Amino acid sequence: MTTTEATLASAPAPAAAVRRPSALRLGLARGLLDLKLFFRERDAVVFTFALPPTLLALLGSIFTDTFDNTTVTASQVFAASMIAGGIGSTSFVNLGIGMATERDDGTLRRLHCVPMPPVAYLIGKVVLVLVTSLAELAVLLVVGVAFFDLTLPTTADRWLTFTWIFVLATISCSLLGIVISNVARSARSAPAVVNLPFIVLEFISGVFIVPITQLPPLLLQVGALFPLKWAAQGFRSVFLPGTMAVNEAGGAWEHGRIALVLGAWCVGGLLLCLMTFRWRGRRYR
Repeated sequence: MTTTEATLASAPAPAAAVRRPSALRLGLARGLLDLKLFFRERDAVVFTFALPPTLLALLGSIFTDTFDNTTVTASQVFAASMIAGGIGSTSFVNLGIGMATERDDGTLRRLHCVPMPPVAYLIGKVVLVLVTSLAELAVLLVVGVAFFDLTLPTTADRWLTFTWIFVLATISCSLLGIVISNVARSARSAPAVVNLPFIVLEFISGVFIVPITQLPPLLLQVGALFPLKWAAQGFRSVFLPGTMAVNEAGGAWEHGRIALVLGAWCVGGLLLCLMTFRWRGRRYR
């Protein structure tokens, strides 16, 4: 054996290529970190979870009329609709403001240097919103049942309907919040940029208007373009009797259309996020 052959034979084998974690694994890890950071900010937690129940308490106490030929009160309708508003608050508003802040203070820029794929970052945010939305849901259900006679579903099919509406509404509103976070020029402008359209959406989506048919036709058509309207209608279908469907814009619960619109926003919202997502704030460009 020559000296060269002996050297090659004694050389250590090349190390196996290091496997990079998948986008899903990175996203779940990022989501866990976001949850820890969120719940450490106690004042943000309190005000985030308190706003929808406070609005429900105000509206439910002011509007107490009973619908004709039913035993359903306006406060019960508000309680069902406000679940969609709570999801919008923990997803659209929180992500829109939170991501604009992370982009402005350089957090996203540092994550980009790790590097972290955009999909993994978005998965982490959806995980954050799913958990916080479940917590908000629990608070709203307690308030609705305890103070406004909201009746929980008693059949498996209604709970199944509730589950898929909750999941699709949370994902679609989250993706829409990520998209609007790109509109804010800075962290200071983010609350104004995000809150104004959200409040308008709550009105034209039937969260604050009972019944929704009181809205002008043009506003009904605009509201129907966004997921919040269909989420609110879906939750009303779960918590209210079937006789209340006549008070919807289409005169029915329209579960098929709800699934179609929310599903389309999940797909379209993801595409919009990937197309518009940027790591750097405008002051770094």
